[in-house]
Amino acid sequence: MQISIIGTGYVGLTTGVCLAELGHKVLCVDNDEEKIKKLVSGIIPIYEPGLDKLIKKNAKRIKFSSQIKDAVKYGEVIFIAVGTPSNPDGSPDLSYIENVAREIAKWLDEYKVIVEKSTVPVETAQWIKKTIDKYKKNNVEFDVVSNPEFLREGTAVNDFLHPDRIVLGVESKRAEKIMLKVYQKIKSPKIVVDTKSAELIKHASNSFLATKISFINAVANICELTGADIEKVALGMGLDKRIGKEFLKAGIGYGGSCFPKDVDAFIWIAEKVGYNFGILKEVKKVNQHQIELFIKKVEDTLWILKDKTIGILGLSFKPNTDDIRESPAIKVITVLKQKGAKIKAYDPKAVEKMKQIFPDIEYCRSVYDTAKNCDCLLILTEWDEFKKMDLKRIKQLMVHPTIIDGRNIFEPQKITKLGFIYKSIGR
Repeated sequence: MQISIIGTGYVGLTTGVCLAELGHKVLCVDNDEEKIKKLVSGIIPIYEPGLDKLIKKNAKRIKFSSQIKDAVKYGEVIFIAVGTPSNPDGSPDLSYIENVAREIAKWLDEYKVIVEKSTVPVETAQWIKKTIDKYKKNNVEFDVVSNPEFLREGTAVNDFLHPDRIVLGVESKRAEKIMLKVYQKIKSPKIVVDTKSAELIKHASNSFLATKISFINAVANICELTGADIEKVALGMGLDKRIGKEFLKAGIGYGGSCFPKDVDAFIWIAEKVGYNFGILKEVKKVNQHQIELFIKKVEDTLWILKDKTIGILGLSFKPNTDDIRESPAIKVITVLKQKGAKIKAYDPKAVEKMKQIFPDIEYCRSVYDTAKNCDCLLILTEWDEFKKMDLKRIKQLMVHPTIIDGRNIFEPQKITKLGFIYKSIGR
């Protein structure tokens, strides 16, 4: 099939490349002309493991353009994968979606399936349909489909090609048939529902996962107060098949472009229809509180932060990505700077992006450069590189061997035996 993707961020680019891997011919469109120039010349603007190899492998099946007109003319199916950033009240900004819908309407001259891939509130598919109907120049038929993405940054390629499920929100058999054809090479379960249910499935799924994270972090705080071990508690919980072990990892809270935004949006959606989503409000509150507790842990360990040199290991919101959106590191660095600490920082992939937010802190080339002359190291992202670092060498480099681990990557007994002051979460 010929498929167009409008938007080449993490979701759009991964979707386009993986659809090409399935054998489709794909046109990826973005209004950022510099980004398109880079993609045409083989430069990928994001870091996602495996994506570069797939782009090279499927180069003959992938084209790029900066014109939505090209997307409408080219694709039998047109995916919308543009940003939906949060407004101050938590509602998603759907102006990019509306603009794309109006552009599609302008050039629509034959039947197309238009797919909302971006995470959007319930009823957005209906608004896309109304918008295209309003601005189209003829009586051409079209269908709008909700096909939410469930891609985790760092494992997005595998998540697309081997998903737990594919959700298709459709309003006609014609659209259903075409969408099943798009994904026919993927053997995962395909859930065909109405568009409203599909839209709610995405927000409900991400909000539930965020709830699991905040719940285990709340339990971790109780563990610290009672002397229990959160790792053992989580193990005992996770082996219950009704609960499952995924997303029961205590730490400094969730970040990224999905969970914070989707929790805010789902709270807003509920309030809009007259429901007070108290559980989810508490999930958000617990997540914000984790950063405050972590900073308190740093202060309780170092006493005065002013003029102390603190090394930050990990800037991305999770390992195997360069994405720093809503990263806990941003909040931690902001507070440490306000308190007068000197910051050194390192991340395998996210340094360049963090420089745009904090150009005035010292960025290092390795964990060892970061540790040199530091009063304390903070682990904020669980990169494998950090788990494998030479702790004896780290100890020699530091002014004082102190590690505060926001991701619980080390065993407390082993690291304290090496002579470190070691603080972690819930242990």
